[in-house]
Amino acid sequence: MLFNPIHSLQGLCLIPVVGGSVFSLLTVATVKRFFKGSPSITPQKNPFTPPVSVLKPVRGLEKSLERNLRTIATQDYPNYQIIYSVQDAQDPAYPILKEIQREFGSDRISVVISTVEAGANGKVNNLLGAIQEARHDIIIISDSDTHLRPDYISNIVNPLANPNVGCVCTPFKVTKADSWYEKMELLTMNADFMPSVMFAEVTGASNSCLGPSIAIRRSTLDKLGGLESLADYLVEDYEIGRRVWTSGQKMVLLPYMIDVVVDLASGQNWWSHQVYWDQNTYLARPSAFISTVLIRSIPFALIFALLRSDLIGLGILLATIVIRMISAMMVAQIMKDKETIKNLYLLPFRDVVGLIFWGLAFTQRTVIWRGVEFKLTSHGKMVKHRLIQN
Repeated sequence: MLFNPIHSLQGLCLIPVVGGSVFSLLTVATVKRFFKGSPSITPQKNPFTPPVSVLKPVRGLEKSLERNLRTIATQDYPNYQIIYSVQDAQDPAYPILKEIQREFGSDRISVVISTVEAGANGKVNNLLGAIQEARHDIIIISDSDTHLRPDYISNIVNPLANPNVGCVCTPFKVTKADSWYEKMELLTMNADFMPSVMFAEVTGASNSCLGPSIAIRRSTLDKLGGLESLADYLVEDYEIGRRVWTSGQKMVLLPYMIDVVVDLASGQNWWSHQVYWDQNTYLARPSAFISTVLIRSIPFALIFALLRSDLIGLGILLATIVIRMISAMMVAQIMKDKETIKNLYLLPFRDVVGLIFWGLAFTQRTVIWRGVEFKLTSHGKMVKHRLIQN
């Protein structure tokens, strides 16, 4: 019998078609189980309400910025300090920070302007200015685009009552997607990334540390090298988590979801961010990232259908799309994510384009920050390469 490369390709395509469909169904169960909580890391019934310093790095005007920033200032928590930080007094967000400070008082809120440049990571540089003003041992790092419920602080610090817990983070869902490219970003995070993170958490396949919302003791952070040691890492949140779990402490992904407001200026901005995101993931966990090709069901079902050009191929493609969309809808219902359900019609296209981003992650080894191009090392660090001329 002669070797038929087309038949071989069809067979290979069926591996991720089946693997991805099974994985989609499994995420429904694992996401549901994740939100049942983890009693092993929940402390005593007595409330744990230590004083807390919240670091909020801010840069530029973002969609719903003032509304998002106010949610940390209206927490139902007895003793906490907020530090908004910018790196330039001319930052257009600065007047908003000062207005919130005037409203809630300088005892509650500090506004810091710092030009610290300890490394290539702009967020870490911003945080270095903020942490100098922190009065308390327990630190919360909360991104400026997060929208938080009043019980956020009490929930994220609660696991730290257990001395074996080194760091706590929360899952998130993207919200407020207006344009088609913001909706594509929303689906990437809500229907792809977060279900995968929860699957890995429940099954023990891997650990996670998610940057939008982190709680850690300053004493723990100092033992791990301090913020300064993270200034040249592209994926500083993953590096914090890696140091925590390799030190023998627990890294807790809390079954408490926050909202992150998406704000993309253009389709090109979305494209660049998606390549950047996959690039980050690849550098942080190369083996895990490579293996995700085995669960990308829709793009390979499409290739299979094109190779066959018959009703069988079309039937498999349609069945794959149905399984993926129903699973995503069920996961979104568990996550109380109405926006994802509303935009599910874009999911097949997002999944197909997602395979392109996956491939591009292997080809790009530079990232541009504020007009400077940095080369990325195999350990996730950024090394200054050259100045980009305007």
